Amino acid sequence: MRIAVLTGGGDVPGLNPAIKAIVNRAIDNGYEVLGIRRGWMGLLRYNLDAEDNKKWVIPLDREAVRRVDRSGGTFLHTSRTNPGKVKDKDIPDFLREPGKTYDTAQDMTPHVLKVIEKLGINCLIPIGGDDTLSYGERLSHEGIRVIGIPKTMDNDVYGTDYCIGFSTAVTRSVEFIHALRTSTGSHERIAVVELFGRNSGETSLIAAYLAGVDRALISEVPFDIEKLAKLIVADKASNPSNYAMLTVSEGAHLIEGQIIETGQEDAYGHKKLGGIGQYVGDALKQLTGQNIIYQQLGYLMRGGAPDSLDLMVAANFAHVAMSLVERGESGRLVCLQRGVYSDVPINTLSQGKKRVNVAELYDSENYRPYVRHVLGMPMFLT
Repeated sequence: MRIAVLTGGGDVPGLNPAIKAIVNRAIDNGYEVLGIRRGWMGLLRYNLDAEDNKKWVIPLDREAVRRVDRSGGTFLHTSRTNPGKVKDKDIPDFLREPGKTYDTAQDMTPHVLKVIEKLGINCLIPIGGDDTLSYGERLSHEGIRVIGIPKTMDNDVYGTDYCIGFSTAVTRSVEFIHALRTSTGSHERIAVVELFGRNSGETSLIAAYLAGVDRALISEVPFDIEKLAKLIVADKASNPSNYAMLTVSEGAHLIEGQIIETGQEDAYGHKKLGGIGQYVGDALKQLTGQNIIYQQLGYLMRGGAPDSLDLMVAANFAHVAMSLVERGESGRLVCLQRGVYSDVPINTLSQGKKRVNVAELYDSENYRPYVRHVLGMPMFLT
């Protein structure tokens, strides 16, 4: 048995522990393990006619993973490559017809299938979010044995209550929010903290809930900037230290407004988000006359070593994946549902969208978490 593992999309803490657990258990079973480097790019750029492809695929043994669980990120590296939609500039030279340019994105899946066959991969374990796993689903339909593991700091993969990286992202956010209180309070200002969260506002909601932030803007609920200004000024006035704080999901937007995006679309059709916090800060200053502190946490949320929960979930997801491999399963997605480790068909992730339960967890009129009824809900309330 030869299995391969890869990580795609944004890095999160917990990827390395998952890879380590996969490798160690596989070796215990007498399996061989390959590490695909730079996500799906590793399979796209593997040259079948080249003698050396170590830049894209490496063997993994106990020594290779012995210490990787002590750090964040992914030692296999990552990318947002989608072999099913490869733009002209990203097509490897060895796959390009001489002198030809391509006006539309090309499907390089036939090449990927040849690479998988050449490498003798019996089962592929991609670790990623919706985008990375969606291509894993594609390969599953092509007849490749695929077992997916969900990771994303947004915690928005449909079919699982939890994704690797979310706990650490929230922990980091709460820590930085509390640290920011000293400057915000000292200068008696309003702090606007922008957090990652494209389509799901869960990081903003949960971080605000746990850190006791005054207001929270989430991706799911458009906001009125004038109403927000009145609310946050009242919060500041009612605080004995005369300051206020709010969190903002990067995917939040004004009523009848658009999400702030920049740059070109990536291989999955997404542009770069970011800047709504700056807009909110500037608008609040103009509307209220108050001094503003704007802080975009960005990659600080996903940097560094994983917390204990992400260490545990990463290792346990890896063991569930390996159990499925050992049983000969295919086309499955590892998951946590209602606190229980389980698995679902990998096509589950494309059957819906995982979003904040606004009716149960958010006060849409006052832009703040509103958590009251938690009996029977998952640990992270989603």
